[in-house]
Amino acid sequence: MTGTLLASFLALMVTGIPVAIAMAGASLIYILVTQSTPPMAIVHRMISGVDSFPLLAVPFFIFAGNLMNTAGITNRIYDFALGLVGWMKGGLGHVNIIGSVIFSGLAGTAIADAAGLGTIEIKAMRDHGYSKEFAVGVTAASATLGPIIPPSLPFIIYGMVASTSIGALFLAGIIPGLVMTVLMMLTVSYYAHKNNWGSDVKFEWSRVGRAILELSVVVGFPFAVWGAAILGADAVWATMVAIVLLFVADWIFKFEAVLPIMTPVLLIGGMASGIFTPTEAAVAASIWALFLGVVWYRTLSFRMFTKVSMETIETTAVVLFIVAAASIFGWLLTATRVTDMVTTWVLSFTDKPWVFLLLVNLLLLFVGCFLEPTAAILIAVPVLMPAVTQLGIDPVHFGLVVVLNLMIGLLHPPMGIVLFVLARVANLSLERTTMAILPWLVPLLLSLVLLTYVPEISLWLPRQFYK
Repeated sequence: MTGTLLASFLALMVTGIPVAIAMAGASLIYILVTQSTPPMAIVHRMISGVDSFPLLAVPFFIFAGNLMNTAGITNRIYDFALGLVGWMKGGLGHVNIIGSVIFSGLAGTAIADAAGLGTIEIKAMRDHGYSKEFAVGVTAASATLGPIIPPSLPFIIYGMVASTSIGALFLAGIIPGLVMTVLMMLTVSYYAHKNNWGSDVKFEWSRVGRAILELSVVVGFPFAVWGAAILGADAVWATMVAIVLLFVADWIFKFEAVLPIMTPVLLIGGMASGIFTPTEAAVAASIWALFLGVVWYRTLSFRMFTKVSMETIETTAVVLFIVAAASIFGWLLTATRVTDMVTTWVLSFTDKPWVFLLLVNLLLLFVGCFLEPTAAILIAVPVLMPAVTQLGIDPVHFGLVVVLNLMIGLLHPPMGIVLFVLARVANLSLERTTMAILPWLVPLLLSLVLLTYVPEISLWLPRQFYK
């Protein structure tokens, strides 16, 4: 009877029905056909599926990202990145990537990066003579950094499904995100030398020095708190005093983006030191973004706040409905022993972790073309985790591999959401947008291979805090 469940799901998907409805519908059809459990079990399982404390982080991180976009903070991030790397050859390509690195620490989703910062970046690149295709390609590739560099909504969903520490997953994304950044910037440099592109802004020591100063303030903040703690100061009080001094410095020197860039530093530092959980960190991110927009920069009006709130409610409802539908579908997959059959088949095929990871990469790259990342995680991870456990693969490392695969899937037709967003933003046909993105699959796939088979890149930092 397992075939009834899977056949119903595939049949509904082929008709173009949204994946969440397809999962819930297939589950209902299976229960009605087999009469194995009361139909009300669907409602019960769907409700229990979203009754999760870690999932509270989802609406708050979405809210924080929307606030940053609406309050004009993305413009500050762009201007900071322009001052830091705009003078390099192919300058705005590098600015695009650095801007996404910073915005990744605020929003946690690829779509928010593409729709928010991407709009600014594509327009600026077009104004400086770059082709639409190159502007769209680098924007799409850099948008994949959103869910890799913490905070990350896909990591939260994976952590909930795989019973893995979300804090460890967040830390696991930092170094891989930097590796991906370097590979993308090398790609921009290649195109810049190939096409003999120059810089987009004049090199000025004052401008570059100011950007480096702001970056130094952000990097020095955690070291200053750590040093105060070593000298005997209470860590919480040291952090509070440092934040106050940060605001004083920002008021005196009129920094461009120090406070927005501080967001991931405060979140990761708070989680690593145990001051708050990942869920509480999401609340803290929202409060920080709200304070910057309403009080400090005064760029967020009540009407804008209302619009942001409604957008957050809409996005959250979509995500949680997918989670609810996937919970009943995943429960039936487990009850019908699909997970056991997959594990048995995989282990009969190979007992080598590297072969298993290769197969998982191929599977998820394919699945990512057709399913939204949240749905893909909720369907695939429960099926794959037993084999992951038996093969001794670290679940934190596996989480990074899963998320990176699905982020690459966002750039592919027929279901690549980032693909559709950028086609609309750039006013480019879907075919031309797809062709523009194809060259950027090279650094992304190279990153995937490197991060898949060198797990120390992702695991070194979590092991320093989660032993």
